[in-house]
Amino acid sequence: MDSAASPSQAPHRAGFACFVGRPNAGKSTLTNALVGTKVAITSNRPQTTRHTVRGIVHRPDAQLVLVDTPGLHKPRTLLGERLNDVVRTTWAEVDVIGFCLPADQKLGPGDKFIAKELAGIKKTPKIAIVTKTDLVDSKQLAEQLIAIDQLAVELGFEWQTIVPVSAVGDKQVSLLADLIAPLLPESPPLYPEGDLTDEPEQVMVAELIREAALEGVRDELPHSIAVVVEEMLPREDRPANKPLLDIHANVYIERPSQKGIIIGPKGARLKEVGMKSRKHIEALLGTPVYLDLHVKVAKDWQRDPKQLRKLGF
Repeated sequence: MDSAASPSQAPHRAGFACFVGRPNAGKSTLTNALVGTKVAITSNRPQTTRHTVRGIVHRPDAQLVLVDTPGLHKPRTLLGERLNDVVRTTWAEVDVIGFCLPADQKLGPGDKFIAKELAGIKKTPKIAIVTKTDLVDSKQLAEQLIAIDQLAVELGFEWQTIVPVSAVGDKQVSLLADLIAPLLPESPPLYPEGDLTDEPEQVMVAELIREAALEGVRDELPHSIAVVVEEMLPREDRPANKPLLDIHANVYIERPSQKGIIIGPKGARLKEVGMKSRKHIEALLGTPVYLDLHVKVAKDWQRDPKQLRKLGF
């Protein structure tokens, strides 16, 4: 056997990849499937990822750092414009771009809008990732693959590859990592082995609370919720083998009338949010947590630059 081909000789690669796509195209679910842990928040309503949460995939031959950009969309508010700026800056800085297109939806104006933007980013290799393949039959999948191929031809660029995946069924998720790895630059690992994300813990905790708060309020408050973790402190006088972390967080909504929706009858809804998010937070931090949640009104925060800053945008 030729020693140069043995895996120990192959150069280690490391770099950044980001998944783009219309809101709700399956980007966060894919990130979680690749990393193997719940990192980016997933919610079945569009536009919930606001922070660039990075998931880190550790492999013997490569380290892939996933940057989860918010969905690109035509901005309607100041918040929307800031999100779009974040997206473009991210694209310019990564080594690979994966464009997520759901198998069960025909290509629409939103996809073309993004593809056109991608066509302008010349040097970065682009992969088309067809998500949610478990929802379609093979004929529908084939039609989608052809349409995606055609889209690049029309816009004058080429996909590095087109990969169908179902993150739910774990189908081909590892194949996706195999395809991305060789496109990364040669480099030692950028993060220590144990790291799954470099997002500060406080931001991730806020995202988990926000996800739980969004879960039951379907269409009433999709974007009107922001969560700020005011403090995370280890409870004093606890024996070393029984730590407890006190987390104080505020859930901000835009109007007083929304308060009742979040709190629920006799506080039941808020209690449920607390229980759900606490489970995820404890799993994330590996320590028991006491979660203190308060609902506050921040009037029309999405349109107010001062409030946006305060809420971390």
